[in-house]
Amino acid sequence: MREKGRLPRVGISACLLGQEVRWDGRHKLDAPLAERLAREVELVPVCPEVELGLGVPREPIRLERRSGETRLVAVESGRDLTASMLSFARSRVRDLSALGLSGYVLKARSPSCGKEAVPVLEDGREEKTGRGFFARALLELLPDLPVEESESLGEPAALLVFLERVRSHEARRRG
Repeated sequence: MREKGRLPRVGISACLLGQEVRWDGRHKLDAPLAERLAREVELVPVCPEVELGLGVPREPIRLERRSGETRLVAVESGRDLTASMLSFARSRVRDLSALGLSGYVLKARSPSCGKEAVPVLEDGREEKTGRGFFARALLELLPDLPVEESESLGEPAALLVFLERVRSHEARRRG
């Protein structure tokens, strides 16, 4: 049921593919995951922080809770990136939706891409209660899209279930 043989498209955090886009100029290559996915789907790499214009290397960023509100903040300068990341993330997710994505793999614990349990600093304490700002936009704007963090796909059975969900989403999307 593939359109002219096209594989389903799956967005993925670019660092997981070995792209050196992290704040320190490194990557977080997950070779087994990247290789397996590349056989089954067309991968669409995204790094919200680089695409926002933060550069490589860059000042690290983190989530901070201030007056009950979660903010995205540059660690050293204290620069608040919340509004710019929210605006960018919504726009980028709409662009990705137009590409016909059928799934997404996020980098765990990232202040931009973490789906859950992202560290949030509040009153000098760190709690793993946050969600990355790009992940938030992705999940809000595309609630039916299969989305997982890379770490949850380490087991072959979990990856198979995710790929089946991607194929099902693709079939529904194409009607």
